[in-house]
Amino acid sequence: MKRACLILLVLLAAACTRVDYTSLVNVFAGTDGAGHCHPCAALPFGAVQCGPQTGNYSWDYCGGYQWRDTVMMGFSQNRIDGTGSSELGDLLMMPFTGEALHESYTSRFDKGTEVATPGYYKCDLTDFGIEAEMTCTPHVALHRYTPADGESVKLLLDLQSAQIGSLQRMYNRVVDCAVDYSNPMRVTGYTHSKAWNDRTIYYEITFSRPYTVAAELPLRDTAEKYHRTVLDFGDSSEPLMVKAAISVSSVAGAHGNIEAELPGWDFDAVRLSAKKAWNSHLGRIEVEGSDEQKRIFYTSMYHLMLHPNNIADVSEDPFYSTLSLWDTFRAAHPLFTIIAPEIVGDVVNSFMRYYRAQGFLPIWTLCGTDNYGMIGNHSVPVIVDAYLKGFGGFDPDTLYAAIKRSLTEDHIKYDWGAYDACGYFPDDVTLVESVSRTLECGFDDWCAARMARELGHEEDAAFFEKRAGYWHNVFDPETHLMRARNSAGEWETPFDPFHVAHWKTGGAYTEGNAWQYTWHVLQDVPGLMEAMGGREAFVAKLDSLFTLHGDFGSGESVDVSGLIGQYAHGNEPSHHIIYMYSLAGESDKAASLIREVWTSQYKDGPDGLTGNDDCGQMSAWYIFSAMGFYPVNPCSQEYVIGAPQLEKIKIHLPGGKTFTVKADDISDVNYRVASVTLNGKPLEGMTISHEDIMKGGTLCFTMRQ
Repeated sequence: MKRACLILLVLLAAACTRVDYTSLVNVFAGTDGAGHCHPCAALPFGAVQCGPQTGNYSWDYCGGYQWRDTVMMGFSQNRIDGTGSSELGDLLMMPFTGEALHESYTSRFDKGTEVATPGYYKCDLTDFGIEAEMTCTPHVALHRYTPADGESVKLLLDLQSAQIGSLQRMYNRVVDCAVDYSNPMRVTGYTHSKAWNDRTIYYEITFSRPYTVAAELPLRDTAEKYHRTVLDFGDSSEPLMVKAAISVSSVAGAHGNIEAELPGWDFDAVRLSAKKAWNSHLGRIEVEGSDEQKRIFYTSMYHLMLHPNNIADVSEDPFYSTLSLWDTFRAAHPLFTIIAPEIVGDVVNSFMRYYRAQGFLPIWTLCGTDNYGMIGNHSVPVIVDAYLKGFGGFDPDTLYAAIKRSLTEDHIKYDWGAYDACGYFPDDVTLVESVSRTLECGFDDWCAARMARELGHEEDAAFFEKRAGYWHNVFDPETHLMRARNSAGEWETPFDPFHVAHWKTGGAYTEGNAWQYTWHVLQDVPGLMEAMGGREAFVAKLDSLFTLHGDFGSGESVDVSGLIGQYAHGNEPSHHIIYMYSLAGESDKAASLIREVWTSQYKDGPDGLTGNDDCGQMSAWYIFSAMGFYPVNPCSQEYVIGAPQLEKIKIHLPGGKTFTVKADDISDVNYRVASVTLNGKPLEGMTISHEDIMKGGTLCFTMRQ
């Protein structure tokens, strides 16, 4: 039933290496507004993201950068791409010249000279006459600061700074630290901080010439643990180069990363190597389309592959973090099983490392620890999907035991007693997000049931299958919407289906409302259709979703963006909904809405995203939708047919195989599907299997007006 294990580490893009795909990436896309992306130099799934920090202390600066800014705070070594929470931004450094400095050590920078391509960033600091450049290896950031007019470069080093949502939190975040300035060629140390994550970063910062500590600046707050220091590199007009290596294990690990990856100082060679790495990954899919369409597509590929990050030292087995699983389980991880299969087994094994440390599978990880962000336990569908698709390199029985324990034994995130007693999370016990938790945990239960049955655990399978049907218990037969109930079974009253709830402000939903979460039955679309009164009633309710406009109320709605009626494409719980039209026999409506989202909510510019990219999930939707299919149930091994958005797409697969999607005419007029064939034969139903894709072949769409 399952295919043999994939042969990993193949040259997926060997046929495409002559194309410079990096020239088709707009690294600044999503850096304005709510996209929260950054233009840092990074490698596919690499541990460092080194680049500019232009702001802090507010929601706008979760990515540390806004395109509209013209003042630079400095350059840090790691970042999260496109999320709604602030973290990382470690080891901030700011080069400068002269003695007359701004008190903040900031500088204006020339937007006309600002350049970012995959693996490279550059800008001119106009107040100091310095050209600042960054590139990287997987674990080591490499900076080059070139002064003008024969000036010598000094460096402000701020080890207290990080990408934090408020100034006071930044001062308070460091609970323990150490720094060693004894070697005139390097600075080493560690920072143990508690903000969003409880995490420890070890580092080694090495310089191309020796330094002296010229000044130790006063602490800005009594809570600060580090002094900012000014490093003087002598009277030299030569460029100053800096290597900054990080590790979650030890200072020795950071040193080993430099020794293994970057023993020399050849900046241009490192930049070229980064470019080659990106071309290899981006070239795993070839597309035909307009220049603008190509730029948006390959920018989406770029954002997708910035996370998760292999944070293990070069001497260790891979260990992946920055796992925004509430977002990425939906489409990013299923897409990795097609175009980045080499990371799938290692990601799954990384889950077990978190499990062994904390006693349950990870929720949302960063720098090797879990911050328990968001809801559900969506490492479960990622594990089960990998197992059912035939990936190896892990022990299924050990994984299943971790799944069962995580979904049945109480831990810091969940008390399962009321869930099992009531058949839902009652809102007088689970005071926030009770409906959303019921729906999202129910999907995890469905995935657990599938793996249990595959492994022969029939009693467990029956238990989890029953739980997977708990969504019925929060489905209100009067409103045909998902609605909160208390432990006595009483419906929430009064009930406002438009009111957006958020864990910060309370309410029964997670970054959404009843209209958006009613469709979160990924595992049982036919059952939801039946509960609504059949196909026609289901379609009518879907129609209402895309046309109704209502007041969100006093709830936290900043994440609920990209609206078409109540459909919120800027936030992940809505991403599968359009494809439900296809499953209900209304493929024309699906095609029309896919085209509307594809053309209106993804742009080739800094304002290119209508919501947080959330570690590649927004981008994964775009890539799948361009190909004409999407994983409504991301653990079903099936993809629901939509409507392709480009005339030809070729996916390079393991073993030298290719899977090609063709459409006879894509235009603003001809965007509906008349027929679909797979390898010359009519496609049966509205789904295509993962196995069919991985075999290679051709999927052809005939379009019509």
